Amino acid sequence: MSIDRRTFLVSSSAGALLTLLGIDLAAAAETARNAKVKRGSLTSTICPYCGVGCGAIVTTAGGKIVNVEGDPDHPINQGTLCAKGSALFQVANNELRLTKVKYRAPGSSRWEEKDWDWALDRIAERIKATRDATFVATDDQGREVNRCEGIACLGGAALDNEECFAYSKLARALGVVYLEHQARI
Repeated sequence: MSIDRRTFLVSSSAGALLTLLGIDLAAAAETARNAKVKRGSLTSTICPYCGVGCGAIVTTAGGKIVNVEGDPDHPINQGTLCAKGSALFQVANNELRLTKVKYRAPGSSRWEEKDWDWALDRIAERIKATRDATFVATDDQGREVNRCEGIACLGGAALDNEECFAYSKLARALGVVYLEHQARI
């Protein structure tokens, strides 16, 4: 069916437009009626783990995530999710997830709990010391290179796109040349 400009402009309501385009919402309504969770609200979202952009439906009840599944109406994944996407539920709800900093001193056999301020200061001190000790301002021929050869950065599949962007910008600001990312399953 071809739609000319006049027909398109006349059909101003979304329902009429969908009907003209031949889109039937009965399948989506049936999916909602047969949802696994009868209480709660459904929110459509995009999986944060890689650049593919798979769609997911997150069900929340009482302010907590109770279910995550692939969005059957999403054109990319059509209701399926990879292993990382299927584990989205655990990002918010996982009793094994560490919420405090654990530190084991060199030579120690036990872990200690430390606060976040201590941990961030310690990490910053060690990065600064390593960068200062391994920074190369010029190469063998006297050309300015300004690079840090003592630190390598490896991004991983657990980072979402925004975290990877910030991580790579930090690494480049430090002069890191050994920068790699692994986002494969």
